[in-house]
Amino acid sequence: MSQNKTIEELSYKETVNKIIELNEHIKDFWSNAHGWAPIEAADLLSRSRLDWLVSLSYSLYKWEKRPQNESEYGDLILAWANLGTLVEGSMKFFLSIYYEDYKNDINALKNKGKQVNPDEAMFNSLRTFFEKSVWTDNERQHKNNWLSEIQDKRNAIHAYKDREIENFDTFRIQVNKYLSFLIDLLKRVPYPDDQYGPNLF
Repeated sequence: MSQNKTIEELSYKETVNKIIELNEHIKDFWSNAHGWAPIEAADLLSRSRLDWLVSLSYSLYKWEKRPQNESEYGDLILAWANLGTLVEGSMKFFLSIYYEDYKNDINALKNKGKQVNPDEAMFNSLRTFFEKSVWTDNERQHKNNWLSEIQDKRNAIHAYKDREIENFDTFRIQVNKYLSFLIDLLKRVPYPDDQYGPNLF
């Protein structure tokens, strides 16, 4: 990958390569955070399926070429589900890192009066929490709008109700935006030393 390219200039394959690299880093580093991360956060991360996020990242390669004939809409629905699950998983990962802060946040998610752990949260609840407690004033509207769009298209997996799922060209643009989203989250993640952090773009 050329170091002179911006994220927006990456080819689809280059974008997926970088997503895989970052999610593999997350799996390798954060699955074994005991000893320096707070114990509850480390426990939560160790039992989370960070390996599935890596596998789902590899699945993105499937959508590099336009499907043929009658499978196009079906494959596009599956592609949006693939991307939406990655976005949701990245948000859960981020809140797991900051589990101590999350637990004490006034906007922490609840169900029937009981606090919901990040790994049990639904996409819409995560989006609302990030809107209230994570995003700055300058980024709140833009990021919330993007998450809402991904959530809506991901929900096309409940295939019966009519939804706007657009096309694979739009999907690939959104995969590129997910890379930017993932990088942004990782920039906010604390590491015991800079040497342990991932190689961001």
